[in-house]
Amino acid sequence: MIRTLHIDTGRTMQGGQWQALYLVERLKNATLLAPADSPLLAEARKRGLDAQPLLKFLGEMSRADIVHAHDSRAHTYAAVANYGDSKRLLVVSRRVAFPVKQSMVSRWKYLQPTIFLAVSKYVASKLRNVVEKGVIRVVHDGIPIPSSPAQPEPGRVVAVPSKSVELPGIPVHLATNLFDDLSTASVFLYVSDMEGLGSAAIAAMAAGVPVVASGVGGLPEVVEHEKTGLIVRDGDYAKAVRRLLDNPKLAADLGAAGREKAKREFSVEKMVENTLSAYNEILR
Repeated sequence: MIRTLHIDTGRTMQGGQWQALYLVERLKNATLLAPADSPLLAEARKRGLDAQPLLKFLGEMSRADIVHAHDSRAHTYAAVANYGDSKRLLVVSRRVAFPVKQSMVSRWKYLQPTIFLAVSKYVASKLRNVVEKGVIRVVHDGIPIPSSPAQPEPGRVVAVPSKSVELPGIPVHLATNLFDDLSTASVFLYVSDMEGLGSAAIAAMAAGVPVVASGVGGLPEVVEHEKTGLIVRDGDYAKAVRRLLDNPKLAADLGAAGREKAKREFSVEKMVENTLSAYNEILR
């Protein structure tokens, strides 16, 4: 049986850490490595997964058939440790939208993986500046799909606290527990300067909440303008949000379409299926 080793060096529990957790939870013969004091390691152990501290990196790597690095630092560790070993396959997930550095060291690092899993077509396009097209596959993040859609409270606009805007005359609730806050949202506002994909927007769609999002990075791949939400390119978020608040039928239609798209393209099961497809491709 193929043994996979998953490495994530993050010390907070964000989108990438959840993806690593969801994947390891659903794979057979998979081990997760994370910092000893990280919430990812704690959550993985709470769920009964094979999860070890990063200090066991070299020992665990020697037993793996596929090493899957889930962030940039993990990519560096695995590339150096795996150098010269043609039997062990290296998979790297790329979730950030900023361009790859062009230094010699960076170029060497990006030549080591067997395959890259880009979180969006936009991220894949950035990778192609330094990586051969044939070793890049797009694997979207996956989100647990709620069993039932949100029950919106009229006028309730929810946004993520990382970057928000003032909407004159429209109160905005900054989410503290995203999934709980989405359960009563009428509109989800996602403002960003750059985004690899936008997991929070996917979570809103999964809950059937219409999304107003910035037209940057991979967000337009998630939010289809006038189909599953509204994309804002001119900075006038208030106009887009007001349009949905004033037209409950439009909001409901966009929310329903978004939920169907999330089920079809952005479920955890779809993410695992696409990841396994990439594994099988390089194992052949």
